[in-house]
Amino acid sequence: MLFLLFQLDQDRYALEARQVVEVLPLVNLKQIPHAPRCVAGLFNYRGRPVPAIDLSELTLGRPARSRLSTRIVVINYLGDNGDPHPLGLIAEKTTGTLRREPEDFVASGVSSDAAAYLGPVATDEQGLIQWIEVKQLLPASLRELLFRAPEAG
Repeated sequence: MLFLLFQLDQDRYALEARQVVEVLPLVNLKQIPHAPRCVAGLFNYRGRPVPAIDLSELTLGRPARSRLSTRIVVINYLGDNGDPHPLGLIAEKTTGTLRREPEDFVASGVSSDAAAYLGPVATDEQGLIQWIEVKQLLPASLRELLFRAPEAG
């Protein structure tokens, strides 16, 4: 199985590559007033406005650093009803991939309801890599804000 690697501070994380639609350079975002801090804004993706979540802000409480290796990872986030929604994930040091079997990842031994997205871990010569469970990434309140069906007028 192929994974896309990125970092949050010095720690490495992996997303299943099959969940990734495209990896884009960091672009200017349209700000959304009064949105939660982790909602970095909107960007135009193939003629459609798509929200971008700053993974550093969401998980570490600080914005992602603007580097050449900071990217927007476009995924299809499955909503509560199973419908896919395009979503941009801003991630630092998004520069590599890793091919590993799912069995190579083992339980970390630590779980937290506040970080239900943190999956099992694998090791390599550089240390630990933690699998991000995309479906668990956004809390219900944020899913409601981003993917609420428009009201009929």
